[in-house]
Amino acid sequence: MKKRTLALLLSVALTCTVMTGCGKTNETAENQEPVMEMIETDSEPITGADTDLTAGAKLPSQSSADSENAGTEAEIVEENHDGMYRSELTNEWIDESIKDQRPVAVMVDNEVYALDHYGLTQADIVYEIMNSTANDEVTRFMALVKDWGNITRFGSIRSVRPTHFMLAPEYNAVLIHDGGPFYIKEYTGLPWINNLSGGFARIENGKPREFTEYVTTGEIESRLNANGYDTRYNDYYPGPHWQFADDTTPTDLSIAGDNATCTKIELPFPHNSSKLDYDAASNTYLYSEYGRAHVDPQNDNKQLAFTNVIIQCAECVQLDENGYMKFNITNRSGKGYYITGGYSIPITWEKGDDLDITNYYDASGNEIKLNTGKTYIGFVATYRWEDLVLN
Repeated sequence: MKKRTLALLLSVALTCTVMTGCGKTNETAENQEPVMEMIETDSEPITGADTDLTAGAKLPSQSSADSENAGTEAEIVEENHDGMYRSELTNEWIDESIKDQRPVAVMVDNEVYALDHYGLTQADIVYEIMNSTANDEVTRFMALVKDWGNITRFGSIRSVRPTHFMLAPEYNAVLIHDGGPFYIKEYTGLPWINNLSGGFARIENGKPREFTEYVTTGEIESRLNANGYDTRYNDYYPGPHWQFADDTTPTDLSIAGDNATCTKIELPFPHNSSKLDYDAASNTYLYSEYGRAHVDPQNDNKQLAFTNVIIQCAECVQLDENGYMKFNITNRSGKGYYITGGYSIPITWEKGDDLDITNYYDASGNEIKLNTGKTYIGFVATYRWEDLVLN
């Protein structure tokens, strides 16, 4: 009797569907098709109108809430992260085999003749810092790469400055460069400093020799081993540098009381006119300089993009008439901005000695939490701070 009643109900439902479909558009008829949809049950599913309804089918006595909950549970698919861990540099899932591997910090020439840069989209964090008060205050990149075993061509690489020796230890990173002014000698002998200077592959590219040196496949590991440097974090590792927001509740600056809309950043770097434009589709800031998008020919001409942007104001000191300089960032503090998701907030920063991590705080004194993804950090001299454009 029960089966006959249910069969009758189904028959009436089907008849109503056919009748109500007459005189209506195809779109309306299609919207009524779910009457014939399969209902997943603990037993065999319904596959046609002539199949007996099972005990798992939705009956009128079932609550709509139960049905909605069942549908929601069916849609949740757990992503498998076996053999992976959250990167301490980006919070992205990466191979667990490199969990304790030290990053490298590669000095990349940012003169226009050095373009295009190879491999830079593989960097986890990119610092852009004035390299000299001469030459219209040209900047240079320090690119931190955790998974350096996958580098095939990176650069071109150039010399280093004292400021970079103050920053690399914050990550226990090995500095890769080609020489530098004699001012770096006070740093290269420090026990917590590991650096690889010069001797990397030369690739003919039609440019002067100083623009032809690149890090290539296998060179980092062989050079680290030859110099007796640890490939894994050692006793000078200060621990993870950043706090990250949970992916389910990312940092949302749109609800911060002191926020401002920020979809365009124009850095006060006269030589190359660096810019970062917010792309809502990818929720990242796309980097450009010299009036064009910065692309990576090593990786399908991808444009350099960042989820997080930090602009740090610091005092710059010129060391000699050649324009060699450094930023005073040890045992100091200052102001800046944190930018993500199309908004900015004012922040403050502070750093102790070379081995201490630079901490960044919001207006309430809480350490900022980065969102998962790559980070750009731009150093702006105090005398250029008013020329920074955020809008």
